Amino acid sequence: MLITYETFSLFAIFSIFVPMAGAIILMMVLAFEKQIDSLSFEKQQVELENTLQESKYMQLNQQIHPHFLFNTINLMLGLARLNRIDTLIKAMETLSLFLKFKYQIKEQLIPLKEEWKYTKYYLKIQELRFHNRLTITEDIEEAALEHVVPPYLLQTIVENSFKHGLEKKPGPLTLWIKAVDGKDSITLYVEDNGLGIGDHSFDDMMTKGQGLSNVKKRLELLFNSAGLDIYANEQNGATVKINIPKVEIKKEEQA
Repeated sequence: MLITYETFSLFAIFSIFVPMAGAIILMMVLAFEKQIDSLSFEKQQVELENTLQESKYMQLNQQIHPHFLFNTINLMLGLARLNRIDTLIKAMETLSLFLKFKYQIKEQLIPLKEEWKYTKYYLKIQELRFHNRLTITEDIEEAALEHVVPPYLLQTIVENSFKHGLEKKPGPLTLWIKAVDGKDSITLYVEDNGLGIGDHSFDDMMTKGQGLSNVKKRLELLFNSAGLDIYANEQNGATVKINIPKVEIKKEEQA
């Protein structure tokens, strides 16, 4: 049987283009698989980065300043020497609650009411230390207490006020703590009549001690729009202001 020219041409075209089409399909499959591998690798990198960030955050959370523990132990030793047993027991009970809360909390965000409860353990110990010299004023809006903040945030700022402002100042000491509920954020203020910030800049204050820099790093890890500022106030002390965006937390995440 003779093969016509048209049949031969079709056969030649078929013989040429079928392998080419197969090669193109193979290349597309390989490229798709490579893209899948790339996406999988990127996902692994993101998961690893998230794990590292969470680990870094928890390390920052678990920092306890030896300065506070040293002062608290000295307080209890002094109470023991003075035979003020009832006050000593109160100090020990409060320190126990403080440490228990410190190592129980594992969440990245907790309601402000829990953070405020924890902070009051710290303040109770300071009231025992300074007795009548210390006046604490609270101005906490109820609505603000329902929103979430990083754990140990307020307590760290309060501790910073004592360590760098109030402890070395003679005479009456005043601490003012305020929480304001805004439309899209809550704002925390911690104000003292301590030694103030002098000529130090914001960057200087970030490197002066671990407290403020710790808070700044944790806020940066959790939020894109949180703000932290420190400035001199009318009492010649220092005011720390923190603005935290409101975040919705599912009930099962809080449980």
